[in-house]
Amino acid sequence: MQNHFSHTLTSPMMTTNTPLRDIPGSYGIPFFQPIKDRLEYFYGTGGPAGFFRSRVHKYNSTVFRTNMPPGPFISTDPKVIVLLDAKSFPILFDVSKVEKKDVFTGTYMPSTKLTGGYRVLSYLDPSEPRHAQLKNLLFFMLKSSSDRIIPQFETTYTELFQSLETELAENGKAAFNAVGDQAAFRFLGRALFNSNPEETKLGTNGPKLIDLWVLFNLCPVIDVGLPELLQELLFHTFRLPAFLIKSSYQKLYAYIESVASPVVKQAETLGIPREEALNNILFAVCFNSFGEHFNYFDKTPLIQTFTLKWIGFAGENLHTQLAQEIRGAITTYGDGKVTTAAIDQMPLMKSVVYESLRIEPPVQFQYGKAKSDFTIESHEATFEVKEGEMLFGYQPFATKDPKVFDRPEEFVPDRFVGEGEGLLKYVMWSNGPETGSTSVGNKQCAGKDFVVDDYEVVCR
Repeated sequence: MQNHFSHTLTSPMMTTNTPLRDIPGSYGIPFFQPIKDRLEYFYGTGGPAGFFRSRVHKYNSTVFRTNMPPGPFISTDPKVIVLLDAKSFPILFDVSKVEKKDVFTGTYMPSTKLTGGYRVLSYLDPSEPRHAQLKNLLFFMLKSSSDRIIPQFETTYTELFQSLETELAENGKAAFNAVGDQAAFRFLGRALFNSNPEETKLGTNGPKLIDLWVLFNLCPVIDVGLPELLQELLFHTFRLPAFLIKSSYQKLYAYIESVASPVVKQAETLGIPREEALNNILFAVCFNSFGEHFNYFDKTPLIQTFTLKWIGFAGENLHTQLAQEIRGAITTYGDGKVTTAAIDQMPLMKSVVYESLRIEPPVQFQYGKAKSDFTIESHEATFEVKEGEMLFGYQPFATKDPKVFDRPEEFVPDRFVGEGEGLLKYVMWSNGPETGSTSVGNKQCAGKDFVVDDYEVVCR
């Protein structure tokens, strides 16, 4: 098949002899500067992207110091060293250099009262004994459901789009948000637990309960779209009290308890107490997994944002190539069905998925605290980092590094086909390079392949 989206593969400038430079930027006057930085971060021109871009221009560096939200009263210490290029950013995944304890949400950590009194897996460093046990539990949950993932995805989203087509035919329009939420959560219940949550006591309340609970976890570090003064007073200055969400959390907990018996049984064999296991399973399903399908608060399904949107923009030529490749692979390797073997024979489709994850990574923020003194390198300079300093990376800049990617702001469907596969190590949406493997010894997403498979089925 002729490729109509050819591009030039650039050679990353991975110099090893860059000059030593002091990290530019400052943290300013305590209390006041963090608030000023927070206001500029949320409401300045261009939001977070504009915030970081302005400082890159100011300091002529992709590495610099600043404060990150939320700041006073909520953050223990808002000071970070920002890493915005593909050369410095990967240090955030090196757990021999950085500690990942309690940095999942950045410079602040939500109350453990929101997670049943436990520090769940996302907040544990791999050096902590419970980390390996809990990650092995998630591996078990995913492995035991592996034969259901593709079939249930097809079933659930076929139902969704058939219902939308019916509504369009009858009314001339169809609302996607609510039914899209339900489909995402229904798929997870069917795939992970062989159970439709809408047929349990939870009914159709799951997505709304999750939205509310996630709001309590993330409100200090997100923009929920309220007027500036109201949002600052309600969400960015003080923590929302956990007791207000207790009843909603208990409903989610009861649902997980009712469907996750095989996973809980495995947890007990791993030495994990039942209650701790259930709270971790809930977090993995409702925060980590549901969050990969749904972009909280802006009501945009991620599968649409990251895949369908870019395929639609690419035009008819790509649509034709994908259709030919996918139908051919399914016929030859899948006996007419989507299978893992068939997916492995779809290089263009895989590239489209990786490119959508590169250009709009669902995991935008990454944090880690230096375990010792060491140096980091950008393309232009080397910088000294001291033990205990917090490092922060904004992934949408690192995965659009012009020193690595040709036409970095463009969606190039075949970017990762052929020799372009060498660039996959710079696709880092899963808290690690796409060429890496998730393990109990790192923080790479346990469901890395689970998510990629879902995106690939969407392309079909």
